Amino acid sequence: MVQYNTKDWITFIFRFHKADTFRLLLPLMIFIGIYSGFIGYLEVSYLNLPENSYVRNIGAMHGMLGFVISLLLVFRTNTAYDRWWEGRRMWGSLVNNSRNLAMKLSVILRDEHDRAYFRKAIPGYASILNKHLKNEETGLSLFEGLDLKIDHEKHRPNQVAKMMFEKINDLYNSGKITGDQLIILNSEIQSFTDICGACERIKNTPIPYSYSAFLKKFIFFYVMTLPFGYAFTLGYYVVPVVVFIFYVLASLELIAEEIEDPFGDDENDLPTKKISENIKKHVGEIL
Repeated sequence: MVQYNTKDWITFIFRFHKADTFRLLLPLMIFIGIYSGFIGYLEVSYLNLPENSYVRNIGAMHGMLGFVISLLLVFRTNTAYDRWWEGRRMWGSLVNNSRNLAMKLSVILRDEHDRAYFRKAIPGYASILNKHLKNEETGLSLFEGLDLKIDHEKHRPNQVAKMMFEKINDLYNSGKITGDQLIILNSEIQSFTDICGACERIKNTPIPYSYSAFLKKFIFFYVMTLPFGYAFTLGYYVVPVVVFIFYVLASLELIAEEIEDPFGDDENDLPTKKISENIKKHVGEIL
């Protein structure tokens, strides 16, 4: 995840980070600039359309559709950010639940061998969950007709949670913990699985295809028709204006695409590896 100073305006404006959308959109921006210049030349210098031409009124359509596209982009961005923030909440809950389980075990368990087992198992779950969510095939588990290489019968986070519960059950059978303590510890381990399920829901349930495809087409055709309406009033200045409008609209869509899957390896994705390392550090201090 990108580290930055929220109050440093100069850096934001004049520095181009590798996660900046400008680099990704530059080829398309060049193409749209050339296209806009060509349309402007046809309308202003070649066709010499009269003042009462209906082509001059195309700008009215852009004014009406601009409100619609702004609503769609706001909804798209908010939906993507909600997915990103929910993923952060789930990993924050994993941190707290790992600490709670470690603190309870540190008080209940007296055998150093048992404490050493959970000292490795609890952060091990976070580490395995991090790798599980970064696996591309995890995000394809709900798609039909795909022959995935991953063996879903051996769900790795579930295997770690099962091992921890088996260990707790053995402690109960050996009389090291009471029935009440078994119930308390069971609820803590169950919360791990709940968090895993919530993260998987975000990972393998993308934004509906029809909505995402429609928005991209809408942006493309909206921008491609802009030179027809504004070439008469702006002349060749229509080139930078249309390129800038495309940059703003397409950047919002790219940002939403990046953050809607917060468990990947993009620059703005959640630092799940760092969080799992912090869990290992904290659990080690407690146990």
